[in-house]
Amino acid sequence: MSHLIGTTREEDTMITLRPSAERGHARHGWLDSRHSFSFASYFDPEHMGVSDLRVLNEDRVAPGAGFGAHPHRDMEIITCVLDGAIEHRDTMDHQTRLHAGEVQVMSAGTGIRHSEFNASTTDPLHFLQIWIIPDHKGGEPRYAQKDFSGAGGTALLVSPDGRDGSLPIRQDACIHRLRLAHETTTFPADPGRVYYVQITRGELALNGQTMAAGDGATVRQEHGLEFTTNGEAEALLFDLRGG
Repeated sequence: MSHLIGTTREEDTMITLRPSAERGHARHGWLDSRHSFSFASYFDPEHMGVSDLRVLNEDRVAPGAGFGAHPHRDMEIITCVLDGAIEHRDTMDHQTRLHAGEVQVMSAGTGIRHSEFNASTTDPLHFLQIWIIPDHKGGEPRYAQKDFSGAGGTALLVSPDGRDGSLPIRQDACIHRLRLAHETTTFPADPGRVYYVQITRGELALNGQTMAAGDGATVRQEHGLEFTTNGEAEALLFDLRGG
């Protein structure tokens, strides 16, 4: 169940909370996965995504375990490592590791196969995997990764044009990471677009609504976003097409 905050008049701001505990949940021994939107065996017609954001999974993988080689096509796949490290291999001949604070983008295009494993035999792996529907099907598969661990404040991770050192995707969508400590920060918003906020660490208030790690929220018809924390918190902010 989602929770509407504030008024419901069409001309007013709407923040729809997606509490962490109400997400889909899958346990497979080596994998503990939370699904913000319908995924695999979890299906909820009220939670099929927001705009072009189709999948937002929070995965915890046991030491040494992972996902064997599997295919993707026609999807922008973004991985954000929160703790630990991922051992990645794909059919584009990439063999690499991603550590906490690193972000990976795979534009699957006409098709790729890849595997993802916890690179450690002793420590757990914690990451977010995000799927965004591309603006067209097909296209040459491509890959990029970057370390954003040293970036404080608000960092642009993903954008359609790769501006400001971000990683490019094939869609009119941006992902910002917010890293806050005992502060208030504002973000300009276009009321014609839709925003999704996912808290990854700590607790913060979004336009006065308190949210904790694992919580998400859809924001529509808003002219500005205000984030406040009395401690330390991190979040992802998705800036998506309206409609």
